[in-house]
Amino acid sequence: MTDDPFTQAANWDFPVPIKYGPGRLAEVGALCAAAGCRKPLIVTDRATAKLPFVEILRGHLALAGLAHGTFSDVSPNPTDVEVAAGKAAFLAHGHDGIIALGGGSGMDAGKAISLVLNSSRDLWDFDYNLTPPTDIGKADFVPLLCVPTTSGTGAETESTAMITDTKRGIKGCVWHPAQKPFAAVLDPDLTIGLPRNLTAWTGCDALTHAIEAYCVPSFHPMCDGIALQALGMIHHALPLALENPASIQARGVMLTGSCLAGVAFLKGLGMVHAISHMIGAEFDTQHGLTNAVLLPAVLRFNAPVIGPKVAPMCQAMGLAATDFEAFYAAVCRLLDHCDIPRSLAEIGVTADRIESVAAKAMTDTAAGTNPRPFSLGEVTVVIRESLTHAR
Repeated sequence: MTDDPFTQAANWDFPVPIKYGPGRLAEVGALCAAAGCRKPLIVTDRATAKLPFVEILRGHLALAGLAHGTFSDVSPNPTDVEVAAGKAAFLAHGHDGIIALGGGSGMDAGKAISLVLNSSRDLWDFDYNLTPPTDIGKADFVPLLCVPTTSGTGAETESTAMITDTKRGIKGCVWHPAQKPFAAVLDPDLTIGLPRNLTAWTGCDALTHAIEAYCVPSFHPMCDGIALQALGMIHHALPLALENPASIQARGVMLTGSCLAGVAFLKGLGMVHAISHMIGAEFDTQHGLTNAVLLPAVLRFNAPVIGPKVAPMCQAMGLAATDFEAFYAAVCRLLDHCDIPRSLAEIGVTADRIESVAAKAMTDTAAGTNPRPFSLGEVTVVIRESLTHAR
């Protein structure tokens, strides 16, 4: 036996009940039954649906005496059309709960489907930028369980979901404050087989969440503390997970750090996400990878205003120096270690769409919480710079 906490089970009740530990996927059936869910629908993306642990999950549900189904017609950047199809599948087969399984795409799709099941409301009535519908309460939502299979999105503790609006060609955030997962299961075993590139890309997504959340200028000491803890864990463990992908300890630290970073960004995000969401909508790029390419250019833009934030981030990362240059260099070294491309052009972004992406980025929720306010012209410059020389 080992006394390493990341190889053992633990339960946390903040901000929702969290079941952490290797092998805890086996508890999903009992958790669903305890929540009154007798026929859950597993919602995941097309790629995840083919992985062995999905069949293992089905076996656990069957052993718990639960009927179940699977909806996996979900893209890497889920769309409102796919959410509507998931709702139709849920209703057609008499399901009574959602298991949102996967990285960001599977969990976002599952959460978005859970918002619209017992309502005639359109998905975009739940737009984060609007006042939440007041005629809908907790009793109107089906039980929702989140199971992350990557260490990046951190989306397992809230109902927020990023969905592509196919009519407007943008990514938008949907949610309702009364819809919370009744539990999240963090099982690092599920991340053991994650390929190196996805380990790197999703890990950089979590890194970006921690940095952007901490740099949001509003006063939120709880989220700030959580963001710094996440940053330190991710900076330490991501190289270890890349070098030793079978390490439960490294995978466990990453999965926990990702979850913490996801809690922290309830405070808000910034320009990286404002741009990345719209690049994802226009070019269908992988979200964490897009964030990673953009991060250095946005840090350079924000450098004049994040001075007081830099030293605590350096300390969390264990750096000897505590100035912006040391922080920036450490981030770039980690991105190099993760083999992150040095330009948006390398991931398929083209110059003819820069103005369109920039205009849409100005409408993103994350634009309003960037530490340095920016104009359309300024965000266009950052995107243009990142197109050829992001770092």
